[in-house]
Amino acid sequence: MISRREMIRRMGAVGAAMGLPAAVFARETEPRRHPIPSTGESLPVIGMGTSRTFDVGDDAEQRAPLIEVLRQFFEHGGTVIDSSPMYGRAESVIGDGVAALGSQPRWFAATKVWTLGKEAGIEQMQRSMARMRVARFDLMQIHNLKDWQIHLETLKDWKSQGKVRYIGITTSHGRYHRELERILRSEPFDFVQFSYNLAEREVEHRLLPLAADRGIATLINRPYQRGSLFRAVKGLELPAWSADFDCASWGQFFLKFIVSHPAVTCVIPATSKPKHLIDNMGAAYGRLPDGATRERMIAYLSDL
Repeated sequence: MISRREMIRRMGAVGAAMGLPAAVFARETEPRRHPIPSTGESLPVIGMGTSRTFDVGDDAEQRAPLIEVLRQFFEHGGTVIDSSPMYGRAESVIGDGVAALGSQPRWFAATKVWTLGKEAGIEQMQRSMARMRVARFDLMQIHNLKDWQIHLETLKDWKSQGKVRYIGITTSHGRYHRELERILRSEPFDFVQFSYNLAEREVEHRLLPLAADRGIATLINRPYQRGSLFRAVKGLELPAWSADFDCASWGQFFLKFIVSHPAVTCVIPATSKPKHLIDNMGAAYGRLPDGATRERMIAYLSDL
């Protein structure tokens, strides 16, 4: 058994890679976790998305960095990996990559159904299961509300049979927010996924409070607003006060803003670069901004 001293030493090395002070890992040797309201099961607050980043071919040179991303993700305490048939070959790359790593901690496999019709939905989900090499999904989501009434009935049945553990619904488009709100008020979803970041905060007004009231877990996509947040701060140093919440990079600044919202369960940044993955995972450690600091972060970005 590893002693606490040895664990802290090892995590201190991890912290150095993330750019975080060793003191953070003297306090915390595991990533922060938030509960899934419907069951109380907890998830690390930083997961991983795969849109665009994992859509590569069979070439070993192309896949090698993604296998390393997966390895680093697991080594730094990650579990939630989100994909979709919409993301090209991403599901297969995930399944093959996890298999290539050999024995790994149990991961939380999430994907989506994105087609029209009951039978087409069933066939698509079965293909996703084979591609991701899982016997059942932890989370199956209806992608962008597509044919949601039909797929929801299938997912309720699959959940009762143990083929999926949780069911969810997603959007990455603000134009669907009103319809999504109506659906969440009437249907028994465990998860909802939508976009939220420092520059895109509409969901603070209705969807995040609704998820909290209804006991629905939230997955957050597009945390960097497709890179526009990094472009906004290009060439700027982190403000000195970001050290108050153990922030070592702009990526962590943006992610910690999101996960500090009390209704956020997990955020799923996507990357194909191991060094960026390690930096993202650093946001799961250390202190989070409080309410006053969140307002300061909003004001800081607005002033740029």
